[in-house]
Amino acid sequence: MSLFKRLAAGVLAIGLTAGASVAALAADTFIVVQSTTSTQNSGLLDYILPMFKNKSGIEVRVVAVGTGQALKNAANGDGDVLLVHAKPAEEKFVADGLGVKRFDVMYNDFVIVGPKNDPAGIKGMTDATAALKKIADSEAIFASRGDDSGTHKKERALWKQADIDPTAASGAWYRETGSGMGATLNAAAGMGAYTMSDRATWLAFKNKDALEILAQGDDRLFNQYGVILVNPEKHPNVKAEAGQEFIDWLIGAEGQKAIASYKVGGEQLFFPNASGSASN
Repeated sequence: MSLFKRLAAGVLAIGLTAGASVAALAADTFIVVQSTTSTQNSGLLDYILPMFKNKSGIEVRVVAVGTGQALKNAANGDGDVLLVHAKPAEEKFVADGLGVKRFDVMYNDFVIVGPKNDPAGIKGMTDATAALKKIADSEAIFASRGDDSGTHKKERALWKQADIDPTAASGAWYRETGSGMGATLNAAAGMGAYTMSDRATWLAFKNKDALEILAQGDDRLFNQYGVILVNPEKHPNVKAEAGQEFIDWLIGAEGQKAIASYKVGGEQLFFPNASGSASN
């Protein structure tokens, strides 16, 4: 083989190797976000994540589970970022050294929905615990997620404040689905049951015919979402730089504007309330 051909072959081989390396790097430019089902079921993530990818080149792969499971997954190092809604549990996650820092991202609220014939007579109530007490007293069917999600944690706290242990009636009027919010709303519709939902999932829910919002407006139904970088000192596999870039975008002006602009039927589902960039 001539010297020229040998040089040309060498250049081609180097080019192919470099191209493969670039392709591999591009394929590896992603992060895993452990998130609650409401951000997925509501359509929010499908709306905002392409905006982040267009700006950063980083793909966000979402694992949508209940907040309790998301926290467990992240504690095991199965993810780079947490986006969930159970503030006390999130703060404990950080205090335990499993997360770097927690930031507020956005909020909405919870609502109690139920059958239009309203057998417990709670329509129009603004006291969440009083509404739950009426449901329990009438033994009207209540569908609980029963999955240690942020919604389930809030529901349990409200039952406790009402001085009621609904699990004593588990399988009777209190039905635990062990499912996400969308599936639990479908179950409630099928059973003619009451349930508690985050407003965003409710607004995006298609099978509303049998159900309506019956109780809302209690300050205790406030629903705050937070974001946390999983601690790379605990789990070296965490993509800290890319994960932090996503957090900075989410709580920065651009991400906050994207969250505010997401609407279903003309109604805003989430209200941004981040206090500033994580890098400041």
